[in-house]
Amino acid sequence: MAEFRYQARDMKGKTRRGRVTADGERMAGLALREQGLLVTALSPVAPRAVRFPARAISGASLALMMRQLATLTGAGLPLDESLLVAAQQSEEKRVRAILQAVRARVVEGFSLADALREHPRAFGDLYCALVEAGEASGQLDGVLLRLADYAEQRQQMKSKLTQALVYPLLLTLVAIGVISTLLSAVVPKVVEQFIHMKQTLPWSTRLLMALSDGVRGAGPWVLLALLCLTLAALRLLRDPARRLAWHRHLLRLPLGGRLIRELNTARYARALSILYNSGVPLLQAMHIGAQVLSNMRIAQLLREAEERVREGVSLQQALERTALFPPMMRHMIASGERSGELGDMLLRAADNQESAFGARITLFFSLFEPLLVVAMAAVVLFIVLAILQPILQLNNMMTL
Repeated sequence: MAEFRYQARDMKGKTRRGRVTADGERMAGLALREQGLLVTALSPVAPRAVRFPARAISGASLALMMRQLATLTGAGLPLDESLLVAAQQSEEKRVRAILQAVRARVVEGFSLADALREHPRAFGDLYCALVEAGEASGQLDGVLLRLADYAEQRQQMKSKLTQALVYPLLLTLVAIGVISTLLSAVVPKVVEQFIHMKQTLPWSTRLLMALSDGVRGAGPWVLLALLCLTLAALRLLRDPARRLAWHRHLLRLPLGGRLIRELNTARYARALSILYNSGVPLLQAMHIGAQVLSNMRIAQLLREAEERVREGVSLQQALERTALFPPMMRHMIASGERSGELGDMLLRAADNQESAFGARITLFFSLFEPLLVVAMAAVVLFIVLAILQPILQLNNMMTL
């Protein structure tokens, strides 16, 4: 259902203004005529979905939406009815409002792809291009299923990364908090007992006292400076040129750069395979696939590869010049080009790359966690020894 703003004249010739809800502009005009009104102006009210422009819907909600629409359209329900049922099933107000707005456009005669393009925060170019290809080929339910699988896979990858980061991050914060508390609250009270000693304190105790004074005196200012630097960096990275330079620098990192390349190339190969298998031309698929990447430098290199393919170079050769894809992926893509099964080989390459990325992340954090525990234990041991050494020294003096 859509809402329309109208201006009309009643039987007495008086001007009436208001709003009416109906399935399209034609039905709204009929409803007003049945009320004895002569319509002079009728225009649609902006859908309520525009009340949520700043936030995109979650990957899980998007995957569920696409799977529901694929199931309903595959069962033979008309598209507008499928959108209505999906909106009624949704428990999220934002998703429900977007589906209602999309349905209103479809009822008015818009294609589903055009209706989705009015909500760019929820549906990117990849979704709109795939839906458009599905509508043109008459395989909309199959395309929606592919989109649901794509959204679910991205959500699973995001969940894996989050789960892998939560424990090490929590452990790091606890370690910093414990050490900071020891240096700022516990150590000063203990070392006060050593100030009146006329003996020279061990170097470890003197170092501990200096660290404690530094944490108490400069600690808050250091935290404030770090916060200001972080905010300034985020502000500077809003500029595309600076963000591109930063992304280029990230790719040069020994371990982080490799992880970024693996994640983005896997995401690109998966998007390219879905688009290509759905009937989207290769050049358009490459252009859209580059837009789903998180690293601007990688996206820039892949747009250059797109231009080479436009000039007649094979996809495998164009991707090889970017120096982003590992040999295995390039050979699989070349095999797909020769056999005419490029879409399937791209999907297999994406699966292999994601498996390698997941294994590398697991290995990294499985090494990082015990190393962090050992480092924290070493710091605590140093603090304990620095406190015990003067006590043992005093005990030896009293014994003598």
